[in-house]
Amino acid sequence: MKPDAPAHVPVLAGELTELLLPRPGGRYLDATLGLGGHAALLLQAAGPGAELLGLDRDRRALNLAGINLARFGRALHTAHLPFADFAAALENLGWDKVDGALVDAGVSSLQLDTAERGFSFMRDGPLDMRLDSETGMNAAQLLNSLGEKELESILKKFGEEPMAGRIARAVAQSRAVRPLERTGDLAALVEKAYPPSWRAKARNHPATRTFQALRLAVNDELGQLRLFMERIVPRLNPGARVAIISFHSLEDRLVKHFFRTEAAGCLCPPHVRRCLCGHRPTLRLITKKALTPGEAELAANPRARSAKLRVAERLPEPAPPLAQPT
Repeated sequence: MKPDAPAHVPVLAGELTELLLPRPGGRYLDATLGLGGHAALLLQAAGPGAELLGLDRDRRALNLAGINLARFGRALHTAHLPFADFAAALENLGWDKVDGALVDAGVSSLQLDTAERGFSFMRDGPLDMRLDSETGMNAAQLLNSLGEKELESILKKFGEEPMAGRIARAVAQSRAVRPLERTGDLAALVEKAYPPSWRAKARNHPATRTFQALRLAVNDELGQLRLFMERIVPRLNPGARVAIISFHSLEDRLVKHFFRTEAAGCLCPPHVRRCLCGHRPTLRLITKKALTPGEAELAANPRARSAKLRVAERLPEPAPPLAQPT
């Protein structure tokens, strides 16, 4: 590895690689390539003839992944795209369907550890938080333009923040004097908005949920995840598997509900005696419960502690009904 390509520890790597069933000649989609940790293991496990398309919204991550994965040569394809927009990249390659797909919905160490990206309350930097720093509204712009009630709603919805009202009020009062532009200023403001008794009992920094909520809002991460799941199912070959790693309860609930719905038959209410919805299962659940990191992985990579992996498999298309004799 070249010295300017930082190392990356992929989360739940062994479990994910085993469950995606990589094989020679297969085509795979890593919709959140990051620094290429999962992609390297998949291509290595798949063997000869396998190809992988890696997407990322972060152009720097894409460039570094290209360095980390250079040994795979033409087996690797990359595109600078949000993961829900993968279809454009597939069509560019002439791929109709894939033999496996994955999303790692977490923020990478590359982003968390770079103060200028504004993701971490532990490092003072500009309030940016964009996964694609080339486009869209950043966290400071969002924070300074939202109404107090709108901000409170975002903190409740995306951060499940119990002090959302107090924090939104503190933000409104602070920005009336001067705009909030630094992560350190926001973290200090949130900490001060928490009652002392809550601060004393808190397991995590009081700003944890606020930073999560703003990041999700800035990047529309839940919307992207929902769209990805809806769009990937028709693009999976029969028997192909989709794996999603989430890092907080909002994402995991979304994945769990989608997989269970697509694995179910009739979705009509229990009181309806005859199916009216016509829904047929498209997926089979491979993980009945989310997989989480073991003690050894957590000791080596404490940031993996909240990771949850769910995997589902594409079912064959149902045969068309036989024509009725005339």
